Amino acid sequence: MSVTVRIPTQLRELTSGEGEVVLEASTVREAITELNALHPGIGDRLLDDGGQLRRFVNVFLADEDVRFLEGLDTPVEPGQTLSVVPAVAGG
Repeated sequence: MSVTVRIPTQLRELTSGEGEVVLEASTVREAITELNALHPGIGDRLLDDGGQLRRFVNVFLADEDVRFLEGLDTPVEPGQTLSVVPAVAGG
């Protein structure tokens, strides 16, 4: 199942400048695993030592935060887009 992962500018150094990566996955977790296999090191920036999304990393599937769906086990359908969005803080 082809899924497109949108990479934020801050992480494109790890994807050789690619803003989007197309890969095969059936869940968000599989997409991150495959993304890390294609671009080693990006998984460490997205997941903590316990294998969960880092606190300041958001992943959206079709405009829905996966944390409010099934988390990393959220199924993805062919043609869907995952967007990695770093949290923005400030005041």
